[in-house]
Amino acid sequence: MLNTGKGEIFQGAQEIADVHIYKKKPVYPVTSGLKKYLKFYQRGEDLPITYQELMNFKETIPVYDKNGKDTLWETPLYPPSFQDYLYDSLKMIYAVLKASGNMRIVEHKTIDRIEFCAFGNSQPFRIRIVNRLNDVYDYFYVKKADASRIYGLELEHILSPNRVNYVVYKDTLIEDHIVGIPGDTFVEKYADNPDYNKTRIAKEFVKFNERCIIALLGDMRSYNFVMQITPDFDDFQFRIRAIDFDQQFYEGNPKVYMPQFFKENFPYVKLAMEHLNERTVLQYQQEEQSSIVHRVRSERHRIADLRDASQLQVLSTPENIDKLKEGYARFYNNERYYKCKTMTDIVELNVKNVIRKVKI
Repeated sequence: MLNTGKGEIFQGAQEIADVHIYKKKPVYPVTSGLKKYLKFYQRGEDLPITYQELMNFKETIPVYDKNGKDTLWETPLYPPSFQDYLYDSLKMIYAVLKASGNMRIVEHKTIDRIEFCAFGNSQPFRIRIVNRLNDVYDYFYVKKADASRIYGLELEHILSPNRVNYVVYKDTLIEDHIVGIPGDTFVEKYADNPDYNKTRIAKEFVKFNERCIIALLGDMRSYNFVMQITPDFDDFQFRIRAIDFDQQFYEGNPKVYMPQFFKENFPYVKLAMEHLNERTVLQYQQEEQSSIVHRVRSERHRIADLRDASQLQVLSTPENIDKLKEGYARFYNNERYYKCKTMTDIVELNVKNVIRKVKI
């Protein structure tokens, strides 16, 4: 396999220029099969306001950080007659997301800020909600409901060690905020902390890389994931979590699903080169594969339902599917990939291959 050894990881670092995403992925509508799945697994909820209604602003004001740099977020300005309805609706959405609609949790909360980002596929609204009693704040996001993104969220919830909280209503996707230090900020400002075990960081990147390859989660550049740091009794533990699922099994280039090939991730590849050898890289890959098998076994009915829903859903182009199955056939030296007809067929075969390996 391309990424199993120390030399191959270094090779990946040298080939970063090969990875390009040439155009923005289209937004795929949520079809009836996926809607039925979401309703059954309590992801589909009736909400008081939609994404399209939030788009009814007249103008925006740029948002700058504390150093005066443009954040690419903007503050939308709404008509005064619309604001009360908007803020009350957003509080209700927060209650649905956090407490199954129990409005008691928002009795002392207020909508402090609404920000919009036209950059990216989902064009999200970021909502900041504040507890008036103690100024503790939280965030959530309102986005376009893109079917491939929803499949990415579901696969992350099922196949990764992370739980994902979101709800869908018509053309609207509500996502909980994922806490963590952006991956690019972490390597720039925190990774050199002498208290941090660099081997643990490298280990987590290898495991994250393996999850992306299996689940076909693409475009995991360092600014599309966060690092979560947890103090343990004798050390710090690290967990990389994806925060952007726009490129879930759409692209045809296999390297798009391998974080090791993006130039933005070179600091993580370098850590792996410096602190891991071929045997430990293989060991961590096998550990992650075993964890995925355990998750698949405990969620096998849910995975089957998700697969069935996806077979009726357009999620990529025939050209991309053909290119990717050929690429994965070469990557794994496995001709079974040539029989795949959809992107989810490729994910399913990835998982089956992992199960076969763990049984050996």
